[in-house]
Amino acid sequence: MKRRNEFFVGLSVIVAFLVVIGGAIWLSEAELGKRDVVHVARFREIGGLNVGAPVTLRGVKVGRVNAIRLAQNDWVEADLKVKLDVDLPATPVAIAASASLFGEWHVTVLDITDAPVDAVLRTALAEASKPGSGAWPGATLPDFGQLTQQANRIATDLGTMTGRVSSALDSSAIQDVRRSLRDLREAADRLADFAKKQTDPFNRVTTNLAATSDEVGSASKRVNTLLGRVDDATKDGQVNDIMNSTKATTADLRAASADARELLAVIRSHQQTLARILETTDTLLTKVQSGKGSLGLLARDSTLYLETTKTVQQMRQLLTDIQANPRKYFRFSVF
Repeated sequence: MKRRNEFFVGLSVIVAFLVVIGGAIWLSEAELGKRDVVHVARFREIGGLNVGAPVTLRGVKVGRVNAIRLAQNDWVEADLKVKLDVDLPATPVAIAASASLFGEWHVTVLDITDAPVDAVLRTALAEASKPGSGAWPGATLPDFGQLTQQANRIATDLGTMTGRVSSALDSSAIQDVRRSLRDLREAADRLADFAKKQTDPFNRVTTNLAATSDEVGSASKRVNTLLGRVDDATKDGQVNDIMNSTKATTADLRAASADARELLAVIRSHQQTLARILETTDTLLTKVQSGKGSLGLLARDSTLYLETTKTVQQMRQLLTDIQANPRKYFRFSVF
């Protein structure tokens, strides 16, 4: 009976010893009969990455972080223990990133052509892949805390912008705009009156010039006939000189009359353009004062300011709730 008890005690000790050894092997994630190979990855900084963190390839765990140490020139080197039978990419890179909201980090092995299209990450990989190191290029993605800080900064900037819009669109500014528009309308009315008053004198001057030109032309013909007769009677060269001078004077008068008519045409064309401008300005001012159109609604209604302020408040409440209850919005799993 005593020997039997001793047998069971010894058997229990052996079983317990085997269980302890198996548990240690399981916890260390060692695989008997399979060999691992250690690859070195070089990072500028590793964030929250620790020894024992998983190494994944296309979402499948293929190893773990075996060691982390400081290297020369402010680099950090991490030993990645990967299974020997894993088919690694042709040009592997290591991306360290946060796996959940609770501080777990992991390393993802990718081909450099499959790395995320991000300017900062690409620059870090290019710097870490300089020749002579013999290590995999590594880079670190920002964690959720940094992203939350950026979102909070954006919300603060939106609030500042809303305050500036509110200060720019207060009642005094709107009144100043209305006064400026009223002054502009009065100036446009005065300019239109001045243009109308100047049109009639220009018309009278042009008419008088045309009549004078016709009369001068008739007189020139009569003088020309008379001088011809005098020339026939006298046969003197001085009469010809007088005729030539008279003809030149008549030509100058006709040219002056043509210029005056062109000036009147230009004035009339500008008068129509000015009238259209004044009509358009009057229509715009009338719509603004009556509250029609986008500018009129903006001057009379504060809905845009109230909606913007409400949106910023809701965004701040949402960010506060995300920081307080992250599991309510995100779910992450290491395996």
